[in-house]
This record gives sequence, C-alpha cells and structure tokens, in this order.
Amino acid sequence: MREIPTPTFDLSPIALPRGLLHRFFPPIEVKSEKSIAATGRSGIEVSWAKHQDEVREAQRLRFDVFATEMGANLKTPIARHDIDSFDNFCEHLLVRDVETRRVVGTYRALTPVQAKRIGRTYSDAEFDLTNLRELRPHMVELGRSCVHIDYRQGGVIMALWGALAEFMERNQLHTMIGCASIPMLHNGMVSGDAAASIWRQVKEKHLAPSEQQVTPRLSLPVDELDDTLDIAPPALIKGYLRLGAKVLGAPAWDPDFNTADLPMMMRISDMPDRYRKHFLGA
Repeated sequence: MREIPTPTFDLSPIALPRGLLHRFFPPIEVKSEKSIAATGRSGIEVSWAKHQDEVREAQRLRFDVFATEMGANLKTPIARHDIDSFDNFCEHLLVRDVETRRVVGTYRALTPVQAKRIGRTYSDAEFDLTNLRELRPHMVELGRSCVHIDYRQGGVIMALWGALAEFMERNQLHTMIGCASIPMLHNGMVSGDAAASIWRQVKEKHLAPSEQQVTPRLSLPVDELDDTLDIAPPALIKGYLRLGAKVLGAPAWDPDFNTADLPMMMRISDMPDRYRKHFLGA
C-alpha cells in the first residue's frame, strides 16, 4: 500500500505523512448490541485512514450512498468513487465491519492547517463564513458523512462521533462545522418544501447567535416554499442537535447533490454533560 504524501495535522511537522499522529491509537473495536442484532455480526472497528487504499474504500462507500442511492450528480476522475479536491487534504475516519472488513461508515475532517493550505473549507463555497473567522485556528470542518444502508441502526454513527470527539480533544480543537444535507426528494417528488419545513423547526430552538450566523451563496428560496409540512429532520441532523449543535443560518441549495444544506456548528464546550462523559469520559 502507498503512503499518502499530503501533510496532516497542525500539531505535526509539515512533512509528516498522513495518519502518523494516529499510529499510537490502534483501531478500536466497538460492540453494539443494536448493531449485532441488526446485522448478525460481531461488531465494528473505528480507525483513521493511513493509506490511499483506505481512502479509496471510503470514496467507494460515498459514491454508493450519494450517487447510487441518493442520485447525486458526481464529477469524479475514477469510476464509482466520490472524489473531490479536498480529499487529499483531509483525514478520513473509517468504520469497518469486524467480520467482513468492509468499510460501512466514514467521515472526513479538514484540520485548520490543511484548510489554510488549500485556501478554504468546503463550506466556504456554499456560505459566507466571515463571522467565523475568529474560530478558524481551532475549527475542524466535517463532511462527506455516510453510513452503509445495512448499518444505520445507530452503532456506526455513535462510533464515528466518539472517535471524532477524542480526536478534537487530543488535538486541542474545539469547534466543528459542516453542511448537514436534507434531500430534496420528498414523497417521490423533487421539492424544497421538506427542507423549508425543517428549517422552520430548527431555527426556533437551535439558531446560533447573530454574530455567528452565515449567509448562503445560493439560497434555497424558503420564502417561496411550503414550510408547514409535519416532517422530522434527518436522523443525522437530529443527532447533531442532541449533541448541542447550532444551526448557523438558512439552507443553501446544492444542485449537484440535489440537497438543501444547513450550516451547522458544534463546540465541545456546548456538548451536554452526559455526551461528554460518554465520548470523552469527562
């Protein structure tokens, strides 16, 4: 397997290969009764990608979920892989089925130094993040989160969140941002009504203070849509909100992924005590 040459975290020398900061943190096996009951398998394992081969596994899962399952229009240099210009600058978190060794869940994380190297975050293309400029030195962007359809019973996403929280704590990073997607397909029809209705719900209790709010570059026209639908937010968004995340503003429209993207921010200090204890033991 070939080591990825791109430098990694801001706490490491500039020439350090990807994943080297993780080598003293071996894969963690997580046994979830819910996952075992649903899959009939013994458990899952969480680790950070150290080789391009492992990143390719994550990119294949992303393609299966985003393109094949959700209908995203992906422009990619390798067939059946979701690849973009940020991948070489990101750390990739993987969840594997212990028995099959298949990657069944993934996140990617763009650290502050790598965001500086590439010149922006992915979210900068969708939102004006001027109000977050003071947070950038300790701000990680999370993205491309997905879980295989057979493993969406909670165990995989909890394992991912636990590893991310430990990563943030260990590297003295306190803020996570990202775009949480709402599919535009609702009841078999392409419509923004579901996204507008979810935006109405979440802004009532979870909107960030005005000094932290951001502006979409391509706005979803929420004022022209029906926002009265009785529809629950996607499970991932509900999970973020339970962890203390804030919505930073109105959704943007991503035509390639055919989604409405909510800008979200989660800070370790805002995490409820029970989740801090669960993920960090503190």
